[in-house]
Amino acid sequence: MTTRPRPKVGSHLLPGLAAVGLFAVIAAVVFTSSFGPAQGFPADANIVASIGRAMFGLPGADVGGESFLVAFIIIALALDAALDGSLLLAKREEDGATVTLLADGGRRLFGRDEEEGED
Repeated sequence: MTTRPRPKVGSHLLPGLAAVGLFAVIAAVVFTSSFGPAQGFPADANIVASIGRAMFGLPGADVGGESFLVAFIIIALALDAALDGSLLLAKREEDGATVTLLADGGRRLFGRDEEEGED
């Protein structure tokens, strides 16, 4: 005869209840918020040029906006740090020396000899 699974009630239940409560609060805020009317662009506006000018705070844009140069630079620095981190993680150390992961074509990594598998 099989038995029913019994739920474990303990301290791990509190984070789950906190997550459900936080979801309820965020859902209530989103559904009760009032947003302004949707705004469009003028029919004769050059949107691409306006985005470029607004990003760097240059005058002469058909569509007004704030300068986003600081946000652009912060995003560029974050992407550069991510790229540097991925390169650092792609390296390994052997006998204290850093070597590239597949510098030998993967022969030592997969246990192949020089004579085997040469194309």
